[in-house]
Amino acid sequence: MQSKNLISLPAALFTLAFAGAAWAQAPGQPPLFATTKVVGTDNVYIFRYQNHQAMFVVTPAGVIVTDPISYGRPQAAKTYLDEIRKITQAPIKYLIYSHHHYDHIAGGKVFKDAGATVIAHRRAKERLAQLKGLDVVVPDQAVDSKKTIKLGGTTLELIYTGRNHSDSSLVMFLPKNKLLFAVDFNQLGSVPSRLGVNDSYPVEWEASLKRTLAIGWERQIPGHPGPGGRLGTRKDMEDQLAFMTDLSAEVKKASDAGKCFDPATKEVRLPKYGTLANYEQNIEWNIHRWCGYWGRGI
Repeated sequence: MQSKNLISLPAALFTLAFAGAAWAQAPGQPPLFATTKVVGTDNVYIFRYQNHQAMFVVTPAGVIVTDPISYGRPQAAKTYLDEIRKITQAPIKYLIYSHHHYDHIAGGKVFKDAGATVIAHRRAKERLAQLKGLDVVVPDQAVDSKKTIKLGGTTLELIYTGRNHSDSSLVMFLPKNKLLFAVDFNQLGSVPSRLGVNDSYPVEWEASLKRTLAIGWERQIPGHPGPGGRLGTRKDMEDQLAFMTDLSAEVKKASDAGKCFDPATKEVRLPKYGTLANYEQNIEWNIHRWCGYWGRGI
């Protein structure tokens, strides 16, 4: 019997899923893109393009789309829309940004032209209006703390849980399915990367994880594919929170001893978390960021 934490095909077949016409790829490599229906749902799908993915929800009254994921790959948004059209001809009603970083939200014009109202957190709208990034559509509507969308019998809650990897992250919660879409501030069994922590808000990140855990979700769609294509679990987020809490405490000790940034980056280690993916590769980046917080107030 399949685990409820997997999407609709076994992990080994994940990238060959549901109407995802693959472009040419090297033997043994996954297709460039794939579209997959989430197990246990009637209308929730994951669109993956290379190593980025987004959620979309199909209802009789229209489609709710998230994150166009077209930064550096302008064809991805068009492919995304084409994949939706293989499933439904219902109008595209909403496009929702998870946060303001371009690698997830570039390419929105495809959906804007299809009729979507673009929604993001207030801070994301402010930033994007200032930046005027190429291939980035400025949101039509802004969310402060929470917004509920009801469309065609589906309820989707947009919730701001505080600053974390960015200062503009919205999580998207489907109460009926107890399913959460959360991007970049949530790791699935791994240590955050350099790009994940460079501009982050360390202690607030911990608080954001706690608030996110307080939402009544059971499974989580991440913005990058999980190991074997699996969905995230509450344990994944609890483990990340424990890692960050312990890391913060150890770096604070090193900072108080005058060791930040060096030699703290070489001396501080958390061996109990050594089995997390990318631990050796990313631990120094994490220590450096927390040293910035505790040692310099940044």
